[in-house]
Amino acid sequence: MKYIGAHVSASGGVENAPLNAHEIGATGFALFTKNQKQWTAPPLKEESIALFKERCQMYGYTPSSILPHDSYLINLGHPSDEGLSKSRAAFTDELSRCAELGLDRLNFHPGSHLNEISVDECLLRIAESINIGLDRTKGVIAVLENTAGQGSNLGFKFEHLAQIIDRVEDKSRVGVCIDTCHAFAAGYDWNGAGAQSLFGSGASGYENIIEEFDRIVGLKYLKGMHLNDAKKEAGSRVDRHESLGAGLIGLGLFKSLMKDSRLDGIPFILETPNPDIWNEEIAMLKSWM
Repeated sequence: MKYIGAHVSASGGVENAPLNAHEIGATGFALFTKNQKQWTAPPLKEESIALFKERCQMYGYTPSSILPHDSYLINLGHPSDEGLSKSRAAFTDELSRCAELGLDRLNFHPGSHLNEISVDECLLRIAESINIGLDRTKGVIAVLENTAGQGSNLGFKFEHLAQIIDRVEDKSRVGVCIDTCHAFAAGYDWNGAGAQSLFGSGASGYENIIEEFDRIVGLKYLKGMHLNDAKKEAGSRVDRHESLGAGLIGLGLFKSLMKDSRLDGIPFILETPNPDIWNEEIAMLKSWM
């Protein structure tokens, strides 16, 4: 069983996200539990929490089918003490909000060194930030999302993710979300036939990439996927999402993902740029399972 959905709006309250997901035929969904462009937000209202849980139960959404995303402002590898402290506090709050909603995972971008500290130092700061957040909360898995490697963002190599996980103290509360566009942009060419990618950032070809991820990180850590086609070529390090089949990846990858039983039991979330066809993309993905 795979949970197929999209990152839906929670405008007007988190309780609206399950409704919006149901309306597009989703069996899973993603949401922001607060405004993703602000550092702080009012606490969740008890009535919103209760209604969110009620609607999730009504439409069959369980914690394993929901992949909330944290604020884009958070940088858990921030080079400055002030930026790091602010990010850690916001990350802990995001974990707490997920716990209040009965959710068991939180997706986030690892962090950026901003060209001020080394890669290794930044990765260490990210791991330390995760440990702090997990120590202050209960039950929610911190789910690292691979990045395209744009700018100074880390997490574009599977080795980055493995290095962070290795330093997380509670391995039961850390995981990974693979974004198909980000992986492609980072140099993991889903369509390649060779053993190595053009830019040496990983294997190429679907099976090679999945096996590479399993070898370096471990499929046991995979807690979700973002399904996006790509506007830019493999190895471009440019993060530009496209609708499924309309980009340079094509539909073959998404068919393979839907048929791969190793990837069952996790949410597959669309972040494609046209919400008007999410229902069509979801129906298409379901037809390949």
